[in-house]
Amino acid sequence: MTILLPTSTAGSLPKPSWLAEPETLWPAWKLQGKELDAGRQDALRLALDDQLQAGIDIVSDGEQTRQHFVTTFLEHLSGVDFAKRQTTRIRDRYDASVPTVTGAVNRTKPVFVEDAKFLRRQTTQPIKWALPGPMTMVDTLYDEYYGSREKLAWEFARILNEEARELEAAGVDIIQFDEPAFNVFFDEVNDWGIAALERAAEGLTCETAVHICYGYGIDANTEWKKTLGSEWRQYEEAFPALQKSKIDIISLECQNSRVPMDLIELVRGKKVMVGVIDVATDRIETPEEVADTLRKVLRFVDADRLQPSTNCGMAPLSRDTARAKLNAMCAGAKIVRQELGVNK
Repeated sequence: MTILLPTSTAGSLPKPSWLAEPETLWPAWKLQGKELDAGRQDALRLALDDQLQAGIDIVSDGEQTRQHFVTTFLEHLSGVDFAKRQTTRIRDRYDASVPTVTGAVNRTKPVFVEDAKFLRRQTTQPIKWALPGPMTMVDTLYDEYYGSREKLAWEFARILNEEARELEAAGVDIIQFDEPAFNVFFDEVNDWGIAALERAAEGLTCETAVHICYGYGIDANTEWKKTLGSEWRQYEEAFPALQKSKIDIISLECQNSRVPMDLIELVRGKKVMVGVIDVATDRIETPEEVADTLRKVLRFVDADRLQPSTNCGMAPLSRDTARAKLNAMCAGAKIVRQELGVNK
């Protein structure tokens, strides 16, 4: 990517109301069978067009073919029983009914590869594809087979690596692993979480990213953030080890957060995907607000290593709100590019 401050989204975009329940994190499909297959492809094209119209530089599928960023991947694995559900604590924050690991987990066929090929045919723009990270996958189900979060994470890392290699072969330029669990389970992150993440990225020649956020704008996450005090220093726990890791791009949540900007120094030398759009509010940022966040971040990362993005996925927002926020992000990035002497 040769453009300065290339923009992207961190994950999901809202689904059209004819495809799934709007403004919902885990929406039910409104279509079935072949109509659903066609509808998801249509939605993917719309999500791509929304990004291109806004001026997004690194595009994605907007996760239009998945109900949830973790469970849709899990649905395609053997050893995970969705009929046998258990209530468990997610991110040590809220209870949810989740599927159960009842046997050895394996990937019997590609999960998102055909979707990635479809997106690749629609655009010449660089493509980023998001996958759940191993630790976050472990934290989104109930295990009654392995008896060890670490053992299960290593199995998921192997499976994710199989998928990531095929996504790269399909033309994906950046593989992003979503690891919100890295902001919660600090001992596990440093004991085995980052090593499992590197296993998931093993052998890839495309760029790799890890997205670490404070979660979507849902009540459980919003209430949790209120308990974190005047400074959110969770990144301080994982960033030193991530700086030494083989992952190319580190993402963090900045807009309307209480993350001290100087924590970015801990990943000096890495590319930084910085969240300049708040996904927990319907309020539309102004381009100048986005530009101001970027100016502050530039004190701690070189301009050629900075990638403006959203704090997290935008699935719970309306499509109009999401589009307006994307426009603001791109306009804010343009302001700062011009200040840096780049006219595009």
